[in-house]
Amino acid sequence: MRLGVNVPNFGPGTDPGVLREWGRITEGLGFDLLMVSDHVVITPDMSDRYPEPFYEPFTTLSWLAGATTRLRLGTTVLVAPYRHPLLVARMATNLQQLSGGRLVLGVGVGWSRQEFDALGVPFEERGRLTDECLETLRTAWSGDESPPPIWIGGNSAAALRRSVQYGDAWHPLRGTLPWMRETLAEHTLPGFAPRIALRLTTTPVDDPDRPAGMGDLDQILDDLHQLRGLGAETVVLDPYHGDPEETRRPEAAWQALTAVATRWKDAS
Repeated sequence: MRLGVNVPNFGPGTDPGVLREWGRITEGLGFDLLMVSDHVVITPDMSDRYPEPFYEPFTTLSWLAGATTRLRLGTTVLVAPYRHPLLVARMATNLQQLSGGRLVLGVGVGWSRQEFDALGVPFEERGRLTDECLETLRTAWSGDESPPPIWIGGNSAAALRRSVQYGDAWHPLRGTLPWMRETLAEHTLPGFAPRIALRLTTTPVDDPDRPAGMGDLDQILDDLHQLRGLGAETVVLDPYHGDPEETRRPEAAWQALTAVATRWKDAS
């Protein structure tokens, strides 16, 4: 099983130098994948959690492709309805080519009604538009020898349906282990690549609703082993906890990632 990192490509502490350092550290620690998120317009409903500057994912990943050599690069997740499907196909194809086949395209429907309004995209049509985008990508890449894998982000029944119909993996976000185990038992999916929290604590977290990836180091390592047992090909660790001020202090996230990477290598 491979491990990835969700890197904050936004916030007051994020700039090109910090993003480059995220790439260097993620690759240097032996992680397989670096992923970033997607917003186009920073509207009031998201500005407290995802403030400017917000680096556009395709641009950011193209730049990081030149600053890394081995690391896979992906979106968690690209909001499909924000862009014309043919534009998504072109940008993803070019990034796949320019990076030497290192792209992972995580796709979702989006949640910010204000952002949809700002872009002139009907919020109520986001599911249909996402399906159209995925259908276009499948058609555009039908003759390609190595198209980027598509991970379908989301925890809903519709996301599970899209995973089966269009995806290479289901990419649930910040779930509990019991919920993921139950969902996987009820559905036959093409692949499983969850994004989980990375919140390292000094003592164990005793909570039945504890998200996977939250707890002391032993708990987090046990979560990873259980996810591997559930068939996860890749697990993406998300060290961002929702406070933009964290982006001014990335060293805390880097220390947590170092601890997990070191123990994971020893255990594997």
